[in-house]
Amino acid sequence: QVQLVESGGGSVQAGGPLRLSCAASGYTYSRSCMGWLRQAPGKEREGVATTDSDGTTTDADSVKGRFTISRVNAKESLYLPINSLKPEDTGMYYCAADLRSRCYAPVGWPISVDDSGMDFWGKGTLVTISS
Repeated sequence: QVQLVESGGGSVQAGGPLRLSCAASGYTYSRSCMGWLRQAPGKEREGVATTDSDGTTTDADSVKGRFTISRVNAKESLYLPINSLKPEDTGMYYCAADLRSRCYAPVGWPISVDDSGMDFWGKGTLVTISS
């Protein structure tokens, strides 16, 4: 049974850091694309950052230089350290897996779950940024 469990969300003041984590199990993590997507209140879900199985990453323009997606295959874990948080970063952050080795989910604009290409999703962790 595939499980993706996010952690690390919370309420933070603008400008502060945060580190999201995702623990994966139940599939061949090292051969899969992984990604972080988020959904702000009243908006569609959007891709934030993805990492192919070989570690190649893709970031949305809105988070470049502030978000750094990384993976540790030996721990079947995915991370998203975030710096310089902004109020517009508020939302539910989801960890997702695409069983293909390369990520096809676009980042940086709204996308439906069905069109994301992701096979499995976590339940999300809430990030709230106050100004």
